[in-house]
Amino acid sequence: MYDDVLIPTDGSDTISQTLAHGLPIAANNDATVHSLYVVDSRVTAAAGEDTSTDLERTLEDEGQKAVATVAERATAEGLETVSEVRQGTPAKTILEYADEQGIDLIVIGTRGKSPREKVTSLGSVSERVVDNASIPVFVVRNAGDK
Repeated sequence: MYDDVLIPTDGSDTISQTLAHGLPIAANNDATVHSLYVVDSRVTAAAGEDTSTDLERTLEDEGQKAVATVAERATAEGLETVSEVRQGTPAKTILEYADEQGIDLIVIGTRGKSPREKVTSLGSVSERVVDNASIPVFVVRNAGDK
C-alpha cells in the first residue's frame, strides 16, 4: 500500500513519537523512509544579510543531524532510507518533496501549539500539510501537548 513514507523532522524531541508510529507503518509495507528537514527561508531572510549566511549554515548543520537521527532509527529497523535537507517554507517544501518523490504517506508530528502560538507563528506546519496534501497524512500528537 505504501512504498515511500515521508517523515519530516524539525530536529525536536517530538520525532521519537513520530517515528514510533511511522516506522512500523513503513516496516509493515516494506517502504522506503524519507526524512526531510526544511531550513525555513523566512527565518534566514529575517536575519539580514550580515548574519544570514552563518545562520543558514547552522540550520543546515542542525538539519543534517535531524535527518541522520531519522535515518539511523529507520536503518536499525532494516528499512531503506533517503535523507534530504532543503530550504524553503516548511509546509510547502514538504508537499513539493512528497510530490517530486512519489511519496505515498506523510507521517508528521505536531507539538500541539496553543491558539495564541498558532497565530504568532502563522499556524502549524502539520495543519498546513494536512490541509493541502493530496495524499494521506498521519499526524502524531506528541505527549505533553495541551
